[in-house]
Amino acid sequence: MPLYKSLTINKNTKVFIWKIEESFNQLNTNVLLTDKSQARLDGMKSDLHQRGFLSVRHLLKEAGYSDSDLVYDEFGKPHLKDGKFISITHSFTFSGLIISDNLHVGIDIEMQRDKILKIAHKFTHVKEYVTIANHDALISKLTIVWGGKESLYKIYGKKKLRFLENIYIEDFDFKDAKTTGEIRYDGKTTSYHIEFLEFEGFTCVYAF
Repeated sequence: MPLYKSLTINKNTKVFIWKIEESFNQLNTNVLLTDKSQARLDGMKSDLHQRGFLSVRHLLKEAGYSDSDLVYDEFGKPHLKDGKFISITHSFTFSGLIISDNLHVGIDIEMQRDKILKIAHKFTHVKEYVTIANHDALISKLTIVWGGKESLYKIYGKKKLRFLENIYIEDFDFKDAKTTGEIRYDGKTTSYHIEFLEFEGFTCVYAF
């Protein structure tokens, strides 16, 4: 399938989402990988991960880039050689990326699953959500909170932040499809805009 969805956040920032329906062989055509990326691909044991990796390279093409334009730092954070900001995500049958000329950005796609109820206490104060009686609504809300925190974690780009203590997501109404978040670390607080959308049992959250 070609590009599933593209969103223009502002004149300098865009989101691209791919629905992974193709086979490995289909995705592996018309994509030129660097030796390092080819080695990464060859080392993946899961077909799903391989196809996710390749779908991201197709998203790069949609955004006007190639695999060789993408580099990773020592923390595993992706960067574009031209200096623009990028964040990448992959979850089961969807992948996505966000690119901005001038804003630090983060993106996360998650499948909506009951599993999040079991780990919620690790990333948020669950008592804040006890008033949500609807099971599906609770899963949706927690998935958005997790995605928001994951997006901010990706923006920070180093492996020091704790989701519960250092990343805060302001409460929100589903109908608004947006909220705000903060990274609170090392005596500093930095605020970000967060937007979200849901599709086919998945949640996409991005921060800037």
